[in-house]
Amino acid sequence: MSIARIIAIDDYQATLESLTVLLEANNYEVVTADNGITGLKLLNSQDFDLVLLDVKMPGMDGFEVIEKLKREKPEIPVIIMSAHDSANTAIRAAGMGAFDFLEKPLDTDRLLITIRNGLEKGRLVKENKKLKVQVEGTYDIIGVSKPIQQIREMIFRVAKTEARVLITGENGTGKELVARAIHKHSARNAAPLVEINCAAIPHELIESELFGHEKGSFTGATVQRLGKFEQAQGGTLFMDEVGDMSLSAQAKVLRALQNNTIQRVGGSESITVDVRVIAATNKNLREAIDEGKFREDLYHRLNVIPIHVPPLRERREDIPILLKHFSKELAAKYQVSEKDFDQRSLEILQSLEWTGNVRELQNMAERLMILSRADLITEQDVSQFVTLDINKVLPGNDLFDLYDDFQTFKDMIEKLFIERKLEKYAWNISKTAEALDIQRSHLYNKIEKYGIKRSEGDNG
Repeated sequence: MSIARIIAIDDYQATLESLTVLLEANNYEVVTADNGITGLKLLNSQDFDLVLLDVKMPGMDGFEVIEKLKREKPEIPVIIMSAHDSANTAIRAAGMGAFDFLEKPLDTDRLLITIRNGLEKGRLVKENKKLKVQVEGTYDIIGVSKPIQQIREMIFRVAKTEARVLITGENGTGKELVARAIHKHSARNAAPLVEINCAAIPHELIESELFGHEKGSFTGATVQRLGKFEQAQGGTLFMDEVGDMSLSAQAKVLRALQNNTIQRVGGSESITVDVRVIAATNKNLREAIDEGKFREDLYHRLNVIPIHVPPLRERREDIPILLKHFSKELAAKYQVSEKDFDQRSLEILQSLEWTGNVRELQNMAERLMILSRADLITEQDVSQFVTLDINKVLPGNDLFDLYDDFQTFKDMIEKLFIERKLEKYAWNISKTAEALDIQRSHLYNKIEKYGIKRSEGDNG
């Protein structure tokens, strides 16, 4: 997982120093510039994932910087910071394509949340650009198995309707891809597909993220902000991990679906929204209803059309074609030749359990593409680079003989353990760190040390 690179542009040195300390403590890489001209030069010569930009600067102010930047690199999210004329500045910044506006002095918690949301938006923009150049259709839902064929047929039948869809399945099965395909083939495809991962947002902020908030509605709410429902106006709202919402947020979502209206946090105005909702979960919502953790009336509102995405172990015949697809993608990504798998390696890989499903398979394919030396991946490559489970299908192949020293063996075990936990908790860093009983910063360091990466496509 690569560390996000952020550039902070501000003429006040104390601000740059405090931002550097804060962001580095939260495992971001920070580059600073004390004026707009230097900042633009850095942006044109290096790759950054997000920009923090002051408005009032001598020489070239923030508005000039964002105007030039949006012409050259429109996909980079920009967060404007200013202590001057906040209302007019926020409106002007939004009109120029800024992701968000933060009023100085900066609220630390709000800043970190806004950065996280901005990075996620940037990731989605990059993904959407890739999707636009792909062949029309559900090409990304790869497989020849009967369950996958049925899902494709369901997508085409449902997409043209306005029916709500509830997508279920384990982590890593491809629920997000199904949601994207439905939106892509719907009459709403010219409007936004807005995504929110309900499990990744603290409970106290989920309502603000969904419905927006008015200025002053809570600490850190320095300006009015539109929520996901308003951002998805005319399009589709994909609510991933919907089973993790608080009961309070569930009640508000239910009202929004019943009345097609919302109220921002701290506001009293009813706002009409025209949004198709697609939800997804890896939980058994029926059990959650019995336990009093999920509203039954909301379940019925969401579950108009159910689509279940089966785990990879129930469609093992798709593994060879998925591997071929990943090999092609990774070869393009790393500018190397595609690699094939011999028959024995395919048989072994089809025998594994794949608890992380397609996402785990994709990570494994990337590992084999990088570490195997020949253009044909063999049984020996699989036995050396895949997982501990390999000994279940390779009798007589002792895992301990693969490593010459104890430290390398310990590192391998720790890496595999962390990978498995990250997959289990859908790359929710806070939950994974809690499960491992370590600090979030320690987990980030381990991820960087072992070069653990999350697959770019599937979050579902």
